[in-house]
Amino acid sequence: MKCWSGFFAAVMLFCLGLSVTKAQVAPAAVGGGSFVAVGGGVSGYESVYGQLHLAGGLIYADAHPQWRVGFEGEARFLRYHTAEDISETNYLGGLHVTILQRHHFDPYAKFLVGMGRITLPFGYAHGSFLALAPGAGIDYALNKTVSIRAIDFEYQHWEGFPYGTMNPYGISAGIRVRVTPLAWVPHSVRKRRVKP
Repeated sequence: MKCWSGFFAAVMLFCLGLSVTKAQVAPAAVGGGSFVAVGGGVSGYESVYGQLHLAGGLIYADAHPQWRVGFEGEARFLRYHTAEDISETNYLGGLHVTILQRHHFDPYAKFLVGMGRITLPFGYAHGSFLALAPGAGIDYALNKTVSIRAIDFEYQHWEGFPYGTMNPYGISAGIRVRVTPLAWVPHSVRKRRVKP
């Protein structure tokens, strides 16, 4: 897992480097601004414990100081399509980087850290573990307020799981709504009036 963590950390740093480089090269009055958004959706996950296909819902929030780089927090509750009352819950947060913006499509990469919680068969036992979760996906903006999370892939690694390696992974989809207006920066700068 250290190899995967290093790879995704390198990708995130590369994306951040692109963001900083473009911010230095591009004019100050070009591009989008900051926003806060909340969303929800559904998830389907492969649980390594018991080889189960779990399903459930998630809620998430994005806080972007600027449009490219921000922070994401999510809570996922996998309670359906389960056997023997096995369930998983995630509470994660971390870095969210929009890789590029083309038309209405916003592909992104993320690296989240937090807690993975599992309930074993018939409530026999439960435990919470440190979870590392690299991921990527695509958002599709319907307008300046509403976006569709077309697909989100996440691979998790749970540290210290006592029954072997715990690496649940899966996909999610949903909808996101901005709760603060998107602060667009004007795409052109008005020419200063020169006094005769």
